[in-house]
Amino acid sequence: MKASSYYSVRTGGRQDKRGEVKMEISILLFWQILSMFLMLLMGFALVKTGLLKAQDSRILSVLLLYLALPCAILDSFQVEYDSRILRGLMLAFAAAVICHVILLLAAGLLGKALHLTAVEKASVIYSNSSNLIIPIITAVLGPEWVVYSTAYVSVQLLLLWTHGKVLLSGIKGADIRKILTNINLLAVFAGILLFLTGFRLPDVLSDTLHSVGSMVAPASMFIAGMLIAGMRPKQIFGNRRAYGIVCLRMLVFSAVSLLLLRLLKTAAAGVFSDAQTILLITLLAAITPPASAVIQMSQVYGQDSEYAGVLNVLSTLVCIITMPVTVLLYLM
Repeated sequence: MKASSYYSVRTGGRQDKRGEVKMEISILLFWQILSMFLMLLMGFALVKTGLLKAQDSRILSVLLLYLALPCAILDSFQVEYDSRILRGLMLAFAAAVICHVILLLAAGLLGKALHLTAVEKASVIYSNSSNLIIPIITAVLGPEWVVYSTAYVSVQLLLLWTHGKVLLSGIKGADIRKILTNINLLAVFAGILLFLTGFRLPDVLSDTLHSVGSMVAPASMFIAGMLIAGMRPKQIFGNRRAYGIVCLRMLVFSAVSLLLLRLLKTAAAGVFSDAQTILLITLLAAITPPASAVIQMSQVYGQDSEYAGVLNVLSTLVCIITMPVTVLLYLM
């Protein structure tokens, strides 16, 4: 049974039951991340056994970005219209905006003090929310909660192609065309329209979206494993500064997100019935490893893409511990 089956039910003030639920969610999250780590090892093995090359991960990246993710996003909006869900989405969007504003300010202040490079700043600000968060929420809370994750993904996509592009390219000005034609953002807009109008896709199309969308977790982990296999161990584990940046991303910035969302949870508890769960989803999106898009954008704009990959890999290894612990602290 999903943790959400207990989590969203009133427990009549029974502290022992709530304590069990909190621990169950953290354990489920740990097992889900561990499962995804095993998928990463499979991708690693495909390259090390010579069946594929590390460069072949680009094909999977295209499938993930342009096919699986949009399908997963559209599928998440195939729910009956409910004003409660709409209110929850508004809360999720507000929380996502506040989170990003705080993270941008924190990165700006720490960037000067720690002399962070463009790649390092982008890696600590932007999380791998789209690739990791959808399969994690599906497994831990249930598919009915995935719709709320699209708020964080949308806000991040907008910032990534404005602030992120300026940061990594050094060229000022938003790329409006890329923002408006981003297939994942279009999927969000289409999904919201379907939700608001109450239009349900035919079963055969809905089933297809669900099946293709379920590829997100395996594909994203296969890609990460294949990239690791293409690097030398010294390249991954020999950079001392990388450990500091990973700690900044996975510990310091996760702690900032945790404190912020605990405050928002307290403020919203009396207004939104599902505030704790919705803000938990925002927290999960905020504390994932650096966005894989940072690696791709670093390649395009002449930044150190290998270093961006190292930060992503190390953070992915660390998140097996940091994410369940952060969630447990949030639920306390």
